[in-house]
Amino acid sequence: MKILLLIDSLLGGGKERRLLELIKGLRGYENVEVHLIIFSDRIHYKEVFEFGIPVTILKRVPKKNPMVFWRLLKLCRQFKPDIIHSWGTMSTILAIPSSLILNIKLINGNIANAPDNMSFFDKRKIRAKFTFLFSDCIVANSQAGLSVYNAPANKSKCIYNGFDTKRILKLKSKDVIRKNFSITTEKVVGMVGGFYGKKDYRTYIESALSLLKSREDITFVAVGGGIELPKYQKMIPSEYKDRFIFTDVQKDVESIINIFDIGVLSTYTEGISNAILEYMALEKPVIASIGGGTIEIVVDEKTGYLIPQSSPQELVKRINILYDNPELIKKMGRIGKKRIEDVFSLKKMTSSFYNLYEQLLINKRNK
Repeated sequence: MKILLLIDSLLGGGKERRLLELIKGLRGYENVEVHLIIFSDRIHYKEVFEFGIPVTILKRVPKKNPMVFWRLLKLCRQFKPDIIHSWGTMSTILAIPSSLILNIKLINGNIANAPDNMSFFDKRKIRAKFTFLFSDCIVANSQAGLSVYNAPANKSKCIYNGFDTKRILKLKSKDVIRKNFSITTEKVVGMVGGFYGKKDYRTYIESALSLLKSREDITFVAVGGGIELPKYQKMIPSEYKDRFIFTDVQKDVESIINIFDIGVLSTYTEGISNAILEYMALEKPVIASIGGGTIEIVVDEKTGYLIPQSSPQELVKRINILYDNPELIKKMGRIGKKRIEDVFSLKKMTSSFYNLYEQLLINKRNK
């Protein structure tokens, strides 16, 4: 079984991480051969070159260069994939001609979010609906995403993210991480996510500043980079700069999360958040904004709390509740880790994709 994976870039995002986890999982199937094509040389996850699979970079320079279609078609003729599995709207559009000309099954994996109040004329929805017409299967990582994009039910499937527990077997010691970021307080609250539109760092920072006025035992950490990072750094008054840590982009995110007591995800919209999976795998209770696929991961009052969007005072309230009940922190953490093992394991995600590949090929042979 030959699988051709297509993705626009390998920046440090959740979709890209999910792709890497799938590649790792598929290496356990002896009858699967994987080839990865990246339409950019922007690669954060350099470990992809250590996976022992062919990786081809087909740069779209300029972005609307039609030769990319031809180069992809030529590569498909050489590799002869049974299935093309795309991981973005543009990579799906680029795959359509090769899929049609060579009669290759096309899996469209461009739904990785679940925006609130998406209008019928939203460009993202229009582009997605166009690609649906040529897709044999549409895969999203949340039921909410399929619903928001109105994906056709007869060829849509939800496959949740899979977390590779091997990622948390070799964590750096908490003392080393604390020393690296000059954290001296007993308690640590953290949020992981890029500094761009859908992540609501304003609410997170406002709640932190409110708590810092009354508590001296907490350091707040923000893990991630992005064009809006400088704007949020300016929100921190000079007297609190040693109590609010901006780490910028980090590779060993799991070791940093491991020093958290509580993991926060304040957001305007989300599919299935890898940050939340990481919190729960490391036994951290989660406080997250209601919306999108988050309600499919976090069980309210069991693995953490779901709060309204843009509600800093609610976030303050929940953080205080948890710190006033240390045993609740431990209990929610344990339940969260068990939920990851039962519902969001790498093995479950990989087997779901493998079974999908097999079913598509069976359907093709039976036609």
